[in-house]
Amino acid sequence: MFVTLIAMTLALTVQQDETVQPETQTTAPVLRLDAPQTSSAPDMRNDIVLRSAGEYAGYHRTLGDIRTRPLTSGSDLDRAMDNLSAYLGDERLVQAWLAYASLIAEQHPEFLDDVRDVADYYGRDAAIAGFLNDPAYATAFRNSDAASVSVLEVIDEDSSEIREVGEQFRIAAYDLQSARWANAVSRDRQARLSAIQLAGQRALPPGLDLFSTQFVDGGNDLGAASSEFSGMTQPTLSPSRSAPELALEVGVAYEPDRVRIGRILSIAALRAISDESSYSDRAITQLLADPLAQRCLVWARINLEQCVAAGHFKYEDSFCIAQHALLDVSDCLQAAQARQD
Repeated sequence: MFVTLIAMTLALTVQQDETVQPETQTTAPVLRLDAPQTSSAPDMRNDIVLRSAGEYAGYHRTLGDIRTRPLTSGSDLDRAMDNLSAYLGDERLVQAWLAYASLIAEQHPEFLDDVRDVADYYGRDAAIAGFLNDPAYATAFRNSDAASVSVLEVIDEDSSEIREVGEQFRIAAYDLQSARWANAVSRDRQARLSAIQLAGQRALPPGLDLFSTQFVDGGNDLGAASSEFSGMTQPTLSPSRSAPELALEVGVAYEPDRVRIGRILSIAALRAISDESSYSDRAITQLLADPLAQRCLVWARINLEQCVAAGHFKYEDSFCIAQHALLDVSDCLQAAQARQD
């Protein structure tokens, strides 16, 4: 049975003091993107979490578009580069990613009940201060594990989808060397760099119009915006080369980042206990920032520009897109953090 995400979100926000019935589904919900919302749908423009989550849905719609569009000219590469660069400006993609993931956490009412119990006992402002001062605190609640698992699965699947598109463009960088237009010397490097920088300042596509989402029984196919790729066909590219294998760095272990996951769970928690008399909106805005991920994306954008500046042929732009606008971005948005043993 379909249950709209917007209805669930509003229900969890409005019914702050009511008991939420336990979930009866045995499988985690799957977030899918369907038809644009109707005029009767609630206005999300005043809700920073829903508005930002809509931008993340728009990002994955952009990925789906460049994944299926054939590369037949330099304009196709320019369009893909500019559309991806638009999300690398300021803190757009990080904020959108955190907001979207927090909506996954909101689908676990037992966790939200734990949060409300704490807020009722200590007071809303004290609870808000606790989440704001220590985001990892949200991972210590009795029923936070299930929410954390859902968030981790969503982030990992989304990251894998971004990597798949990145590998596709890396293969294309080899295949396009046989195309005359892509093998010609590219003399527009300064203009291309200016276009990348301007793309980061332009308005994003209307993600709110795309953000009509539904949770359905999804079996093992847990995903968030990655469901945008469901049913899409692969573009026609010559399979003359296989994707280079990724090197495994010895001595590096990966584990879930409690602070990052806690930040996501904290946003969901604050929305569950917010009201007009509290300062939760300011706290949510503050938590919708991940300095580590943002710094990583800044370097991805800088490396993209340096890669483009150093290139001589148009096919090299496909490699720059693959490595820095996609693969590096996927690494930045991973839910795990490298640590040296």
